Amino acid sequence: MRMISLLLNKQAEELPEQLLQLLVTCMENTLAAEEFPYEAEISFSITNDEEIRSLNREQRGIDRVTDVLSFPMLETEGGILMIEDTDITENRVFLGDIVISLPRAEAQAAAYGHSLSRELGFLTVHSVLHLLGYDHEQGVPAETEMFQKQEAILEAIGLTR
Repeated sequence: MRMISLLLNKQAEELPEQLLQLLVTCMENTLAAEEFPYEAEISFSITNDEEIRSLNREQRGIDRVTDVLSFPMLETEGGILMIEDTDITENRVFLGDIVISLPRAEAQAAAYGHSLSRELGFLTVHSVLHLLGYDHEQGVPAETEMFQKQEAILEAIGLTR
C-alpha cells in the first residue's frame, strides 16, 4: 500500500526516477516507523541556494542559506501530533512542505564523503520527522530522540554513512 502522495515542483520532477523513488521510500519508511495511520500528502520541492535563503529569511527571519526547510501543517501538543477530523480527506492527511537546496545537498555530500542519495535521503527523513512534530531545537533530549530515529530509518533503508 502506498502511503505517500507527492506534490512536486518542476525541479523535483526532474530528479532521476531512481533517486525520486528512493526519496519516496524514505518518506514511506519514516511514516511506517512512526506508525502514521493515514495516507500522507507532502509537497516536495528542490530549489537552489538563493531561493532557499529567501524562504528562510521570509518564513523564519534567518537570512542565510540552509540545506532543508520543513513547513508542518499540523499542530503538536506536548510533542504529540494533533490530527483533527477536518485534517483528514479520504483517509489522507496533508502533512506540509519540504524544500531542499540541491546545491547545498551536493556540497554536504562531498564534504561528508558520502553519496548524494544518502544526503538527500537524510534530509528527507529529517524533514518528514519535522512534519510529524519532532523538533531537535527543543533541547538535547528532543534532539537525541530525533537523531536516533532518523539514523535507524536510514539504516533500515540502507543509507548508511
